[in-house]
Amino acid sequence: MTAGTIQNREKFLNKLAANLGRDRRTEGVTRPEWKHQPQWEVFRGLSQDELMDVLKKQCQRIQTDFVETTSFDLVQTLKNVVTNYGGGPVITWNDDRFAECGLSGLLNDEWPREQIEVNVWDPSIGNENIELAERANVGITFSDKTLAESGTVVLFSDNDKGRSVSLLPTTYIAIIPKSTIIPRITQAADEIHEKINNGEEVASCVNFITGPSNSADIEMNLVVGVHGPIKATYVVVNDK
Repeated sequence: MTAGTIQNREKFLNKLAANLGRDRRTEGVTRPEWKHQPQWEVFRGLSQDELMDVLKKQCQRIQTDFVETTSFDLVQTLKNVVTNYGGGPVITWNDDRFAECGLSGLLNDEWPREQIEVNVWDPSIGNENIELAERANVGITFSDKTLAESGTVVLFSDNDKGRSVSLLPTTYIAIIPKSTIIPRITQAADEIHEKINNGEEVASCVNFITGPSNSADIEMNLVVGVHGPIKATYVVVNDK
C-alpha cells in the first residue's frame, strides 16, 4: 500500500449512499446551521483573567499543579518545578518558543548549582528520541491551545515536536501562555476547521491532554499513571 493513499473511498461512499436509499451528493453540500447552539454559550464573554481562574479551579479537579508566573520569572519558575520533581533527565520539544521565552540556557544544560541532563527532540536520530523520552523524568512542552473548561492542553505535533515528550516521561510540565487559554473544545475545533478551510497546514497529530495519566475503567477506581506521566504541572505565563 502506498503511503498517504486512501483505499476504496468511492466504493465505501457509494455503499453508504445506497444504504441511505439515495444517490451520492458530490456538490451543493453545505454545513447545517442548527437553531440551538449551546456549545458557544459556555464562558462566553469571559476575559483572559477570568478564563485563567476557571482553568486554575479545574486543575484542582484533575490533580494538576497550577503555577502562575511572568515572562521575566519563567526560567526560575521552571527550574523550581523541575527540581521539585527530582531533577532530570529532561526532554523538550525543539521549539523556537523556548528561545523566545529566554529558556535557551535550559536547552544547553546551563543550570546553576545543578547538573541536569536535558535532551531536545531531534528528528535526525529517529527512534532514539522515544528512548530518551522513556528514560526522562520530566517532559516539557508548550501548549498551543488551552481549554479552560476541562483543564486540557492542546498540542500540535510535528517533526520537531514529538508526542512522546508529553506521554512517556514520569512527569510532565506544560508551559501555557495566558493568551492561549480559550473557553472549551468548541473554540479549538473551530480554529482547526478554519485553518483547514483556509488551506493552511494543520498538524497530522493533535493531542488533547488533561492533567496526569489516569484511568477509572476498572471498577470505577481511579488509578494515576497507568499510561503516561504520574504528575503534571501547568505553568501559566502572563504574556498579555
